Amino acid sequence: MLTAARALLAERGWDGMTLGDVAARAGVAKTTLYRRWPGKAELVVDAMAQLFDTLRPVDAGSVRADAIVTIRDLIALLARPETQTAFLALAAHASRDPGLRAAVREKIIDRQRHLVYAGAARAEARGEGPQITEPDLLFDVIAGTMVHRMLIAGEPVDDAYLERFLDLVLPAARR
Repeated sequence: MLTAARALLAERGWDGMTLGDVAARAGVAKTTLYRRWPGKAELVVDAMAQLFDTLRPVDAGSVRADAIVTIRDLIALLARPETQTAFLALAAHASRDPGLRAAVREKIIDRQRHLVYAGAARAEARGEGPQITEPDLLFDVIAGTMVHRMLIAGEPVDDAYLERFLDLVLPAARR
């Protein structure tokens, strides 16, 4: 059902996707969806959470190398049409719905903070100089910048941009 929801988001966009269409694509009764999700927003949150949960910590040998690989994985995820459609729609709807905002934070955003915490722990275990002192803030800076750049500004994050970004952020994060 979650895969069907993501596929329909990519094909039809937020406004063109209905729970009835998702049920038909998934081969289940519409009532099956409504038992689990009260509406489209809740279904999309879970569909996106499943997708974002595919992001995994990476050990590429150094803090910088770990960050490059992990951020590239995030960039690839943010480049997907269903991610862009869902993320922007959820942001718009969550601005008016505190419960939806909490669900997005809990099920999508906060569950990805482990990526920075894992990188910080690996850096410490490798004895890589100053430690990351504010992992939550670092996560917010990385995620916020990538979402803004790709989804709001509509600009790419190429290797040169990523290198400049890390040149700016990593020294400040490690004190």
